[in-house]
Amino acid sequence: MNGLYAVVVALTVVAHFAFLAYLVVGGFLALRFPRTIWLHVPVVMWGIGTVWMHLECPLTWLERWARSRAGMDPLPSEGFIDHYITGVLYPASAVGVVEAVVFSTVCVSWLAYVAARRGSAARPAGSDPSVSTRNS
Repeated sequence: MNGLYAVVVALTVVAHFAFLAYLVVGGFLALRFPRTIWLHVPVVMWGIGTVWMHLECPLTWLERWARSRAGMDPLPSEGFIDHYITGVLYPASAVGVVEAVVFSTVCVSWLAYVAARRGSAARPAGSDPSVSTRNS
């Protein structure tokens, strides 16, 4: 049965990385798939809450639960990001910089989304800017 819990741990880690990747680039995905912005907004709000309000992430809770049942070393009290990312992908001294870059990236993606939506609303219905209207 330990193997099943180890699989839960692995899947939880993958889901956590996917969540974080979507947090960073989801606004840019919404440029291509506009309806996904409504998923990205709560993801960003949750990300802000976990950083500034120190909310416990359910994925972190799940990983801790599965690790204990799998007989694995426990996840450190600092959590997923401090264990897998900080000090691995960037130095621990750069946490503030990384948070600022992520927040700025999200802001830029949302500004691009708003600009794209305004641009599409300003075009007349049925017009396609990619179609050339020059005379041959």
